[in-house]
Amino acid sequence: MQKENKTISVIIPAFNEEASIGKVIKDIPSLVHEIVVVDNNSTDSTSKVAKEFGATVLFEKQKGYGIACLTGIEYLKNKNIDILVFLDGDYSDYPEELTDLVEPIIIDDFDFILGSRVLGEKEVGALPIQSQFGSIIAGFFMNLFWKVKYTDLGPFRAIKFDKLFALEMEDEWFGWTIEMQIKAAYHKFKIKEIPVKYRNRIGKSKVTGTLKGTIMASVIIMSTIFKYAFRLRKKN
Repeated sequence: MQKENKTISVIIPAFNEEASIGKVIKDIPSLVHEIVVVDNNSTDSTSKVAKEFGATVLFEKQKGYGIACLTGIEYLKNKNIDILVFLDGDYSDYPEELTDLVEPIIIDDFDFILGSRVLGEKEVGALPIQSQFGSIIAGFFMNLFWKVKYTDLGPFRAIKFDKLFALEMEDEWFGWTIEMQIKAAYHKFKIKEIPVKYRNRIGKSKVTGTLKGTIMASVIIMSTIFKYAFRLRKKN
């Protein structure tokens, strides 16, 4: 199975990332067929810069990481796509590692690949202690309920496009990433984590950059775990 036989698209949810979005797009490997930036009601020139660097730009006025991802998926759903990659717009990830991220899907037929910042090299201060602690707690409960070992909740991830629709994603906020991981485990997808590098983002984090954001994200993540633990158990 060769890379050139696979159609790969990227979704980048973005809110006020004018200083970083061009760098992100520029570093994405050429094997990607379409880069979709979903401007999540930015008040700066995020969309203008993204267009200048060749991305397809969509607009989603309702704020929320998940709803931005869902908007991108809705746009792509009728296109002939094999693999979809999710990537943040703050330049904390290394977009050039996308090749490594999709390789296990192409070569070894994995369904879902998670880029783990915990397993990879990190700049000092790039991954706050609250994020690392949150990943440990979330990983513990996901292993308890669904017998899968995740080390991270990182946004840099790749999934077979048809498998994504089987998950029936619905979260519109910070629970998006963990919802995907829970449902991939529940559906017994072939899952793999690979180490990815991580650096200090450009600008301030909208989540871990404030106490309010950290608390809100923590509550949403934990409530998402227990919501699906109850809901999916009822389905069995």
